[in-house]
Amino acid sequence: MNANLAAWSAAVTLVVTGAITGVYYAFSVAVMPGLNAADAGTAIRAMTSINQRIQNPLFFVTFFGPLVAATVTGVFLLILGRRSAGVLFLVAAGVYLVGAFIPTVLVNVPMNETLDATGVPADPAEATRVWASYSSAWTWWNSVRAGASLISLLLAGLGVYLAGTSR
Repeated sequence: MNANLAAWSAAVTLVVTGAITGVYYAFSVAVMPGLNAADAGTAIRAMTSINQRIQNPLFFVTFFGPLVAATVTGVFLLILGRRSAGVLFLVAAGVYLVGAFIPTVLVNVPMNETLDATGVPADPAEATRVWASYSSAWTWWNSVRAGASLISLLLAGLGVYLAGTSR
């Protein structure tokens, strides 16, 4: 096993984990509050459009990337005898899996699909109810994803540090 390969894999882990952390963070602190300030019909249409457009290759690399890259890096580091660093990368993958990946698949995406199927109700009061219900729950779970991704990023960063300083 080449140490340079592990270093590149660690760098990729940091980049994709940082990128997805930023996506989730931006949604919680800017996108959703911005949509909440708009009328409900506009918010529903905008979020539906965002949810459809975010399904693209670049997003999928940043969504699947932390899980794959952190796992691969952890295995590489274990092979190289960098046990502590390798374990940190594997824990980073686990935190991302449980705190970001699974909630996305089991909560946020189904909520997005339901919002898309519902569309914008003709009655403005009903649209307001639909949006308020969606937005509060979706944002809470998105903030969980942001926090888990940030913890994963911190663990990977600590793993990089330990890989360079100790066995």
